[in-house]
Amino acid sequence: MEASIVDLRYKMKEILQALDRNETVKIYYHGKLKGTIQPAKIKNEQKNKKRVQNHPFFGMLTDEPGNVEELMNQLRGAR
Repeated sequence: MEASIVDLRYKMKEILQALDRNETVKIYYHGKLKGTIQPAKIKNEQKNKKRVQNHPFFGMLTDEPGNVEELMNQLRGAR
């Protein structure tokens, strides 16, 4: 997609839709190419997300007897 500086202001919705379609947007100023806007690579960001189950603290107290409420009452103490 090609857009001018004025298009950035008045047609931003169309430009964002083009980016959603993984199109590169070329920006022109007075008819000369000034730059490009490329879609973000979201797939790589999703791969880097960590799961709670993989955190070292997760399941740390699974060997403790009793249930969670009893353990929390012990930790909190009397109020």
